[in-house]
Amino acid sequence: MAQDEAARVAFWVEYMEQSHALTEAIMRHPLHENGERFASIREAAQAAGVDVRFSTTRLAGEFERLFFIRESLLPDLMAIARDMNERGWALKVEDGYRTRQMQTALGRAPAVFDRIVQSCVRECGGRRPPVDLVSRRAMVLVANVPLTGTHMAGAAVDISVLRRDDGQEVWRGKPYLEMSEYTPMASPFVTAEERRNRQEITRVMERYGFLHYPGEFWHYNKGDSLYQIQARTGQPGRYGPVDWDPVTNAVTPYADPRSALTPPEVLESLLQEALMRLG
Repeated sequence: MAQDEAARVAFWVEYMEQSHALTEAIMRHPLHENGERFASIREAAQAAGVDVRFSTTRLAGEFERLFFIRESLLPDLMAIARDMNERGWALKVEDGYRTRQMQTALGRAPAVFDRIVQSCVRECGGRRPPVDLVSRRAMVLVANVPLTGTHMAGAAVDISVLRRDDGQEVWRGKPYLEMSEYTPMASPFVTAEERRNRQEITRVMERYGFLHYPGEFWHYNKGDSLYQIQARTGQPGRYGPVDWDPVTNAVTPYADPRSALTPPEVLESLLQEALMRLG
């Protein structure tokens, strides 16, 4: 058992460091925000006559989810939904665009932050983790820097997939939202069937240009800097983090996309609180 746990921790650390390197590449990648407007995924699904389901949970336990995405991405997303319907599946959108306030609250929510701290304690062999490690992991796990968060760009969806006949999930090893060694798309700790499900869903998504984020088996994005890096287009990201006005449908690029949503001094305080909760 000890050997198995050591292997899981080693995999987790390797995955986290690879993901951190990817976030640093995103930070360096050029971004030319094109100002494209947003559109409703729910309304598009109704207009297209496709079966798309939507999460009914609140983000961070308090925010209504915003099932919106950049408008030019909707045709491909609807084509994905139609393809899945023909396979007997229904696309379930777990999350879409997130505001700065939503992303910040998600990163600080005890249910989420405690998981980050637990993973860091595990890495440190049960000892108190340094705040620098917590900051490094928060960069990856909750997009603590807006430029790395494709949800804040309106360029990403988190998804599950259900069978239309009985409503059961096409199982990928864990439910959304997982934060463990099962989280990476290529996790070696899922069964062969779970891996096939992940791969088949990804093939459908990528057929229409939505690429998967290697660090999360539920996340797909298109058009942002992460996409341009993964697709090796040589092009700048066309979608970056923006404030969106749902009344006018205007988008305003962040003035500080590289500034941490939760700075180190706040992380230190949150770490102390989390350690007290975790005992």
